[in-house]
Amino acid sequence: MISKLKLDAKAIEMARNAAGSIAEDVQNFIDQHTTVAVERTIARLLGIDGVVDGEYPLPNTIVDHIIKGGGLGLGVAYWLGNTMVYTGNNPQEIAEAVASNQLELTKIPPQDITRVKNAIHEIAQKAASKIWSNRQKRQERINTIGEGNKPYLYVIVATGNIYEDALQAQAAARQGADIIAVIRSTAQSLLDYVPYGATTEGFGGTFATQENFRIMRKALDEVGEEVGRYIRLCNYCSGLCMPEIAAMGAMEGLDVMLNDALYGILFRDINMQRTFVDQYFSRVINGYAGIIINTGEDNYLTTADAVEEAHTVLASQFINEQFALQAGIPEEQMGLGHAFEMNPDLQNGFLLELAQAQMAREIFPKAPLKYMPPTKFMTGNIFKGHVQDALFNLISIWTGQGIQLLGMLTEAIHTPHMQDRYLAIENAQYIFNNCKDLGEEIVFKENGIIQKRAQEVLVEASELLNQIKEDGLFKTIEEGKFGGVKRSRTGGKGLKGVIPIEEGYFNPFIDLMLREERRCQ
Repeated sequence: MISKLKLDAKAIEMARNAAGSIAEDVQNFIDQHTTVAVERTIARLLGIDGVVDGEYPLPNTIVDHIIKGGGLGLGVAYWLGNTMVYTGNNPQEIAEAVASNQLELTKIPPQDITRVKNAIHEIAQKAASKIWSNRQKRQERINTIGEGNKPYLYVIVATGNIYEDALQAQAAARQGADIIAVIRSTAQSLLDYVPYGATTEGFGGTFATQENFRIMRKALDEVGEEVGRYIRLCNYCSGLCMPEIAAMGAMEGLDVMLNDALYGILFRDINMQRTFVDQYFSRVINGYAGIIINTGEDNYLTTADAVEEAHTVLASQFINEQFALQAGIPEEQMGLGHAFEMNPDLQNGFLLELAQAQMAREIFPKAPLKYMPPTKFMTGNIFKGHVQDALFNLISIWTGQGIQLLGMLTEAIHTPHMQDRYLAIENAQYIFNNCKDLGEEIVFKENGIIQKRAQEVLVEASELLNQIKEDGLFKTIEEGKFGGVKRSRTGGKGLKGVIPIEEGYFNPFIDLMLREERRCQ
């Protein structure tokens, strides 16, 4: 791609190298630790499912049991494999026996480690094969019925009732939506367990459960056949159960996951050590499943100024890119986030927004960038709001964004009604059609406002990344350099769930999924 912005290739390379060093430094920490969420995810992938007393998940039960016995440093895979060899039972039978106090896993005599690993590997391979099959089915459906053009039109449903969500999602697909995101119930990210079964009483959204994923996937497959277009399903792979939700999504055929390395730390006060370990395994799963991850840089601009702090958005995109590469996610699955969030009263604000969007497109040419709509300065004036969304849509098609979360003219008033979604889709379709090849026709003035702005932001981002490389990402977050939010390395929610691994620990899915994914790239 020829840079219309005349960006300095060396500055981009320096920024990317610095981000790579930052991610590698954090990866050294990740490789020495596990978390309760990672271990529950392994249990789920090995076939443990269900609840105790109608509410508490069996994966939590088995991990709590191993913690009580002082053995989680060896990992749930070791204890399950050891018990499988000793008893001849499968992981589900073992979990049920533990729940009924018939087994104490950490007191079972050590078995031959080769047999232990072989027993686990056989089950892990079957689980991975099912996820890979879902990936192939997605591609087969796309090849058969087709898909929407980029930018994909992305809209939200959020009723709290999965059955109502399914109806609204189908209506949105008929109106032209390409991606349906099911907003999670308020504060689910702070639950250290995943609710079970179909749910109908979420607040501000619908609980992310495996059954809810299955119900929505079925509804979108049905409407996709009707409209002749594959409809992607998105949910939120973040919070204290980040890798578990990734696993459930992979098993039920989700296509897109909100999966940021920093979001939970900054905006949900989840401990940074916990988040870094959890995001790695969640991304390994998403990469293997062919799921596009969406990152959350747009959220910085809700707490920081979009003009003054634009470089922090770019720096975070570089870091998220490197974390994703560490986890085996190819660039084509990186929905790196940014947003149209400058004050509309700013003179030439449109030019600055255009510079930011074009810059992201040029620096990350293969990524299906996720472009977020104006929200911070939406006032409830629906006419002005519709114009703001139109300008946002214009920049998106102009700069070749990949995923377009549509703005709603009633933003800041209420959860959007179905007719609001229709008007948002109509607005985007009109502009995308009429301006389809605009970006190919226009170049920018040499040393003009747009070029200078992008060049300045790149330099500032590169300088910030080199400073983070020196200080370390943990210290940088403590100093509040992203989104103006400070978090302590030992503060926040979930720190107790971080455990140093011991000699003999193994996670069968890391090597299995990374090896297969990289082989197929």
